[in-house]
Amino acid sequence: MSTPVISARTAAFSAAGGLLLVVAAYVVPRWWYEDIDVEFPPLHASWDPTFPPGAVAVIAIGIALALVLPSLAARLRWPALLLVAFSTLWLWIMALAMTQGTDGLASTFERKQEYVYDAQHVTSISTMLHEFIDRIPLDSADNWHVHVAGHPPGALLYFVGLDRLGITDPFWIGVVCVTIACTAVVAVMITFRTLGTEKLARSTMPWIVLAPSAVWMGVNGDAVFTAVAAWGLALLALAATRSSIPAAIAAGLLLGCCVYLSYGLVLLGILAVTVLLIARTWRPLPWALGGAAIVAVAFTAGGFAWWEAYPVLRQRYYDGIASDRHYSYWVWANLGAWTCTVGLAVWAAFPAARRRLRTNVLVQLAGAAMLTILVATLSGMSKGETERIFLPFTIWVVALPALLPARWHRGLLLSQVALGLGAQLLLLTRW
Repeated sequence: MSTPVISARTAAFSAAGGLLLVVAAYVVPRWWYEDIDVEFPPLHASWDPTFPPGAVAVIAIGIALALVLPSLAARLRWPALLLVAFSTLWLWIMALAMTQGTDGLASTFERKQEYVYDAQHVTSISTMLHEFIDRIPLDSADNWHVHVAGHPPGALLYFVGLDRLGITDPFWIGVVCVTIACTAVVAVMITFRTLGTEKLARSTMPWIVLAPSAVWMGVNGDAVFTAVAAWGLALLALAATRSSIPAAIAAGLLLGCCVYLSYGLVLLGILAVTVLLIARTWRPLPWALGGAAIVAVAFTAGGFAWWEAYPVLRQRYYDGIASDRHYSYWVWANLGAWTCTVGLAVWAAFPAARRRLRTNVLVQLAGAAMLTILVATLSGMSKGETERIFLPFTIWVVALPALLPARWHRGLLLSQVALGLGAQLLLLTRW
């Protein structure tokens, strides 16, 4: 992958734009929005500096990964590289989370507002599906808690499945979520290799592993959704380039499941269409749509109609927290929160990406993900918490700094590590 010519000044100005956005998202609420509903805008977090005994080891791990991963990405055989990508992402997420001990993974899943509490009270899946919509409104008897109500029942079913398997301890639930989430890096690299080149895919690995989004990638359901979405798109890419009907159907099944994991993941259609445009074929589309239809028919036959639930959720959202979150702020502050997950290195790469939009698969998929994020924030259904909500789209953007001159890579990777460490050690995040 050739590196476009870009001056350090241009990259620095672009990164400064990202920093200015984050600063504005922090400062503006203190002037105009007294009821912003978050303690450390634009993140759903609070200021809580800590330096636990294990922090030195975590810092050492981050620095070591930043120094070693580029070399491993260039030298390892492809299968070994995929294993290393998965393993190092798992190590980095776990290292960051464990700075808070087991609570770093467990505390999220211990809250009633999360999926686990409701999942452990589901006695009949059939009854749950038939009653699901009726229990969304805030004024309904025995209404679902926040996260269950805010998602289709596929998300709840995932945690019900863990419960049925006997995985009930919040810490081990977190470990399972981290492990599944980390497979996303493998899927993304396979997609880049399938639609582009192996050299391109290799270049993305360190950036995906060390993206600041690692802070949020292991402690919420959206990290699991990220993996499901990434594998759906990877299978679609394989189907498009190899004329594989089974891969197309499997892609449709996974992408169809995504729509029943989160309402917002219907926007994955933008990335899916981009995959087919890059591959220059529509042949997998009927088979993929058929796979997605199977999922829709199964849920509908089971008692849940997606199109009936969404308006009910929208009403609950605006009856509840959305009324305290101003569209005029969050429509742009969402991007400030998102910036904290991708890092200023990504902003520095935007000018280089703009020059390669027509020819580079990484840029094309990242552009589709950025368009998806823009549509999501303009919709008004994402007001805050986009550090987790946008994870399924973010993972396609974080490798853009690979476009920048190689001599900058070490410093930029270290900046990504520093941002992740800063978020983990200075803030108490809610995810």
